[in-house]
Amino acid sequence: MSLPANFVSLHPYFKVHPGKLEEFKAGLDEFSEKTATEERNLFYDFTANGDSVFCREGYAGAEGLLAHLGNVDALLTEAFKIAQLTRLEVHGPAAELDKLRKPLAHLKPEWFVKV
Repeated sequence: MSLPANFVSLHPYFKVHPGKLEEFKAGLDEFSEKTATEERNLFYDFTANGDSVFCREGYAGAEGLLAHLGNVDALLTEAFKIAQLTRLEVHGPAAELDKLRKPLAHLKPEWFVKV
């Protein structure tokens, strides 16, 4: 698969609250359905290890990632009632990451610059 030069990926890790895993998993289809409407989304899916849930997601540029976060904001607000964001990574070219640093600063991500 050939990725665009401005490819960025977001890697959020969630720790689901005790007894809430099935409820959390039940909401993942809605995230996927909303994301499927996004023009700049390249891939999006979830994996789990016990009560830890990871989302693999990629976008054509910083603008695509920001559009996604706006699109799923209400769903994320609900998800954060039953899960905690334990780690967040953002990967991509320096120029694209620079566009994301301020809007994502409150999430305290780790930044991985393409070499």
